[in-house]
Amino acid sequence: MKRLVLPLCAALLSAGAAAQSVTMFGLVDLSLSRYEVSGGRKLNTLSHSSNNLSRLGFRGSEDLGGGLSASFWLEGALTPDDGNASGFSFMRRSTISLAGRWGELRLGRDFTPTYLNDGWFDPFNATGVGTSAVVLQRSSSNSRMPFALGVSANNAAYIRTSNGLGYHLPAGLGGFYGQVQYALHEQTTPGSRQGQYQGARLGYREQRLNIALAAGKVKGANPASAVAPDVTSVNLGASYDFGVLTLMGEYARDRYVTATATFTGSGWLLGLSAPVGPGAIKVSYSRAKIEGAGTPTAQVMALGYVYDLSKRSALYTSIARIRNSQGALVAVAPSVAGRIGDASSQGFDLGIRHQF
Repeated sequence: MKRLVLPLCAALLSAGAAAQSVTMFGLVDLSLSRYEVSGGRKLNTLSHSSNNLSRLGFRGSEDLGGGLSASFWLEGALTPDDGNASGFSFMRRSTISLAGRWGELRLGRDFTPTYLNDGWFDPFNATGVGTSAVVLQRSSSNSRMPFALGVSANNAAYIRTSNGLGYHLPAGLGGFYGQVQYALHEQTTPGSRQGQYQGARLGYREQRLNIALAAGKVKGANPASAVAPDVTSVNLGASYDFGVLTLMGEYARDRYVTATATFTGSGWLLGLSAPVGPGAIKVSYSRAKIEGAGTPTAQVMALGYVYDLSKRSALYTSIARIRNSQGALVAVAPSVAGRIGDASSQGFDLGIRHQF
């Protein structure tokens, strides 16, 4: 009997282990970079995440049978230039999911639908000196205060939301994909819903074409203030692969509301990626503005090349120039941003990236 039971137990344990998989993954990206503002600050630095965001993560899934699966995703940012001197956390993503033929229910901290469009339809992936004006206009929460106005274009839920509940459409819908997302505000002060978020994204993707529309809204302070306004965001992005090159573009619009003011930011991007040799050339032109109050405007022109050493490793270089007008204050990096209205800003990255 023992001869029968022991092999049977081993087989059951093996089957259970095979039904669950856990993967460690990550990416390390470092570059020699130079940032400067004309007539102002200059900086030579060893930067990280100039081509793709450095990260370390763990993800896993378990087959529950009947078409159901449970999974988790824990991912944190790496700063390999200083070894994560400020500490490590799973702030990039920390989710748990239940999925089936009906789609995926996802809980935790995750990217917002509108930010996904900003990254997907930008040849520079919203990263490094080539970051588009659309992203710079929206990302003052990353210390890039872009425009000289009485209130800041600050969106606390621009990139990610915490305390979120999301639903993602299943695959196999004839090319359509999408998601809805809601984040709890978790405020105890009566009348305050600061941090509450609701957003959605719907797209269509086939062999060459990819197009997606996204929208989101986050609640600010009560009353809404200059540093915590109510923000409503909408963007439309698309790309088309012609074989010799992929053309992509995006249009975005944001409405900021405080107790005393309302203003609108808008921007657009046109870019391309073309295979050349073992890598690809990337080019983009983007423009963003805050309407009213002199209409501060920034234009970003970027050029880059990624040389693939293998499927996992690459060398890259990018250069970019920003032209400000009407009081705009955009810079290629927060470290050289300064109150120098209308000054141009330029920079370059030369680096290496490895993923695992």
